[in-house]
This record gives sequence, structure tokens and C-alpha cells, in this order.
Amino acid sequence: MTDIPGAFVDQLKEVLGAENVLTDPADCWPYGQDNSRKHHAPDAVAYATTHAQVLETVRLCNQDNVPLVARGRGTGTTGSAIPVRGGLVLSLERMDRIVGMDAANRVMRVEPGTINQAIQDEAAKHGYFWPPDPTSAGYCTVGGNIALNAAGPRALKYGTTRENVLGLVAVTGKGDEIHTGTYTTKGVVGYDLTRLIIGSEGTLAIVTEATLRLTPLPESRRTLQAVYASVRTAATAVARIMSQPITPCALEFVDAAAIEMIRNYSKATLPKGAGALLMVELDGSEAAMDAAVESVSIAARGDGLLNLAAARTREEAAELWATRKALSPALRNIAPNKLNEDVVVPVSRIPELIEGLENLSREYRIPIVNFGHAGNGNIHVNLLYDTQNPEQEKNARPCLSRVFDLVLALGGTLSGEHGIGVEKRDYINRAIDPVTLELMRAIKRQFDPKGLLNPDKVFPPAQA
Repeated sequence: MTDIPGAFVDQLKEVLGAENVLTDPADCWPYGQDNSRKHHAPDAVAYATTHAQVLETVRLCNQDNVPLVARGRGTGTTGSAIPVRGGLVLSLERMDRIVGMDAANRVMRVEPGTINQAIQDEAAKHGYFWPPDPTSAGYCTVGGNIALNAAGPRALKYGTTRENVLGLVAVTGKGDEIHTGTYTTKGVVGYDLTRLIIGSEGTLAIVTEATLRLTPLPESRRTLQAVYASVRTAATAVARIMSQPITPCALEFVDAAAIEMIRNYSKATLPKGAGALLMVELDGSEAAMDAAVESVSIAARGDGLLNLAAARTREEAAELWATRKALSPALRNIAPNKLNEDVVVPVSRIPELIEGLENLSREYRIPIVNFGHAGNGNIHVNLLYDTQNPEQEKNARPCLSRVFDLVLALGGTLSGEHGIGVEKRDYINRAIDPVTLELMRAIKRQFDPKGLLNPDKVFPPAQA
């Protein structure tokens, strides 16, 4: 914990208003956690409502050497938003204005506390949507989406947050105001600091405004569900689907262990002997949908296919998606604890990943359930364990370490959309070479010379 000077708190209250600064431990306690289930209590919590307030807050922290963690709604799963050194948590949840909607140029300007779903709702009024669609869209903020380069199923066709943000207004860890990017969809003037800041987990700068690139709403959607006898035949089908001209807007994968959980904890009907399930969603013009469904259906057919169903109505689509949506409640029921990682491997190596995970599950006697975004190889690996079981508690972390080794050996990477935070920071040097890591640390020092902005994240503390 950091001892915050009383004079600092007094100055902070002058900048933000006394009612917007919390110092009572009971009031600060909820802001010490996120969806990683980790917790470190901050010494103080402050609410900003303007760019000027953020700027002055960062400058005060530099003046008194107070660690500073910017926070949205805390939906991240890797501990990116927890204040591991105490200090000040700056909540941006009240900076939630949609600053401007420019339908003619397919652009929306928003503050960082704007909820993802609020962006979708406003964009839809003008015939658009913003592609990033994390499962927490109804609660997470655009600032959090930017911090972690959030994605979701639609990233397969429309890209991640990086591909859908044109520019930023931000405050560096040093307390400087910066403007990055452009208002146009094309622009090559200087270094691309927008893409650098996106995914940096709040370690370089605090975003106070984002210019979002919007996409026209599709006229129609179609959903298919394909069930296969094995992961290998399903992965082969994924490769076929992704090689035909129609790019799905979602291509989701569920392995045999997950299917068994769905079967046990829901009323979903699935063929016996199911080894893997694919959910495919297509979007586009209504006139092209029948041909698109036919093209994808041909690609989906092949060795190991047990069942292929195509929905023609919203009700039929909802029924097919109910199978996938039954997984989350099932995961909550089967084990009191889990390590949820979002690794990525080349699509062709998904079978090797799943087979390797099955071997690790047997070796460490920990159930591992896998599902995710098959079209880009982004698989959510869930190690389900019970802290009250001494063997599982002892084996969980060593098993996770082996999972990361397996992923890297297959040419993959440690995170697709959850980030590094504190959960994966001790493994990052397995994925990034020393020279590149040092260059990243040098960039961090340039933006944040005192290392006050979201400290002890991404890099192991001893090397920060």
C-alpha cells in the first residue's frame, strides 16, 4: 500500500469536488477488484467527469508520486484494473457521454465510460453498429474495450477494437495531453500511437475520448449449427469454411467436455458421440443469404459430421444458440473455481491444442473445458478446480504453466482479447524476446517516466 499525503487528497478534492473523492476503506473496497477475482484495496477512489479533471489528477499523482489506476466497470478477467500498489483508483464510469454522432462519415465520438451497448443502441438508430462485441457488452465500457483491445465473435469478420477506432484523446502517465490518429479512415502521418495505446491496459495513457469507426448494420443474419464426431474433423471443417469466399461474422467452437456439460446442465439435445460443435453466423444482404448458407453448408459437410442445422427464423436461431449459451451456467455449477485463459493458436493446430489439453487434464487431474472463436483460433481454456481439494489447488498453477508452454509450442500466443494484467505477466517473457521486451519497457518509460500509471501490470514487477 502507498501512504497518500493528506495534502494530495485535499488538492484532489479541489479539482474533482469533495463528493467525488472517497477515502473511507469501506467505500474504496469495491474498487480493488475486477472479474479476475483478485483484490487489492486502493487508498483512495476518485470520479472524473471531464478531460481537464483527468489531466489535473494525473499531474497531481506525478507531483506526489501516487500510483494511479484508471478503471471502467471492472469486467476484465486478468486483473488489469486492480491497484496492486494501492494508491488512487480513478473511475471513469461517469465520463459516459456520446460526444458526437456523424452518420454521414460513419463516425461516433465517445467518452471512455460509455457502455458498449449504449454505443450499439445509438449507432443502430442511424443504421450502424460498432463491431467489438464482448460478452460483457451490456456492462463494459469503451475505455475498457480500448485498454484490452476487446473483441468477441464478430472480430472474425469485422476486426477487433484496434481496427475500429480512428483516433484518441488521452493523458499520458507523465501528465501530457495527446491527440492520436485521424477522423478519416485513411491517414499515414507519423507513428500509429492509436494502435499502440489500444491494448496497452492503461499502462501508457488514460483515454478521455475515442473516435469510433462504425459499420452499416447487415440486412439479414443466418445461423448454422454443425456437430462433429471429433475435434479434428471439426477443425478441418473450420479450415474449409474459412477458405471459401463467404466470411462468417461468427464461428464458435465447443469441445467434447463442454458438450457433455451442456448435456448435463441444460435441456439441449445433441447427437450421441458428439466430439465438437460449431456455431456459424452469417450476415449480409437478404438477397445473398441463401447462396451464403449453401456455400458454408457445403464447406461444413465432410468426414465426421453428425448433424447440420440451418435456422431460417429468429426463433430457430435462438434455439440453436441456446446450446452455446447453456455453457456459462454449466461452468458455474461444475466447479467453484476456474482459471479462464483466452489463448490463440493457428486454426490448423486447434486439434493438437485440444489433444494436448486433454493430456494435461489427465496428468494434473483437473477438468479442462474449451470453447471459443474457432475462425481465428482464439480458444477459451477453462481449468476447473476446487480450492478445497488439496491436490487440485496444488496442481492448478503448474498445469496452467504447461498450458502456456503448449500454446507457444504450437505457434500461438498467450492472449487474444483478455490481455495480460497480473494473471499472465509472469509468463510474458516466454512469448516475447528480451530485446523486444526492453523496447516495450522503454516505451512505457517514455509515456510514464515515474512508472505510476497502472504499475506492475504486463511486465513482471522485478523487470518493470
